[in-house]
Amino acid sequence: MTFFILIPVLALLVWAVWIYNRLVKRKNQVNEAWAGIDVQLQRRYDLVPNLVSTVKGYMKHESRILERVTRLRGQPELNLPERAQQESGLSRSIGRLFALAEDYPDLKASEGFRQLHASLVRIEEHLQFARRYYNGSVRENNNLVESFPSMVVARLFGFTSASFFEIELASQRSAPEISLERT
Repeated sequence: MTFFILIPVLALLVWAVWIYNRLVKRKNQVNEAWAGIDVQLQRRYDLVPNLVSTVKGYMKHESRILERVTRLRGQPELNLPERAQQESGLSRSIGRLFALAEDYPDLKASEGFRQLHASLVRIEEHLQFARRYYNGSVRENNNLVESFPSMVVARLFGFTSASFFEIELASQRSAPEISLERT
C-alpha cells in the first residue's frame, strides 16, 4: 500500500524539480539576453562623445540637440521601463542630429562623421537583434511562469515574469536611415 502512495509523490517531486530547472534556465536566459542588449547600448554610448565632438565644430547653433544627446547617454541604474524610455529619447535625438547634418555639407563629407555614422548604424542593427533575442527570452520565461501547472512551482519559489524591452515608437525599432551621399 505504501508503494502506491510513494510512486505518485515521487513522480510529483521529479516533475517539480524538472519545472524548477526549466524556470532557472529561462531566468538565466533572460539575464543573458539583457547582457547582450547592455553590451550594444554601451557600444552606442561610447560613440556618442565622438559623434558630438565631430559635429560640434560644424553645428555651432545646434547646441541644444548636442546637449540632449550627451545627457541621454545612459544611466544604468534605471529600471527597464525607464531605460526603454531613455533609449527612445536617445534614438530620436541621434536621428535629429543626423537629420541636421544634412544641412552641413562639409560635415556630411567628413570622413570621421561618415565612419561614426556607419558604426552607429551597425550598432543599431546589433541592438535590434539583441532586443529581439531578449524579448523572445522574456516571452518564453513568462509563458513558463504564467501557465499552469508550472506557475505553481514558479510562485512557490518566487519566479516572476520579466518585462519586455520596447521602444515607444515603431520608427525607432530599427537603425535610422540617413543618406550621407554627396550631392
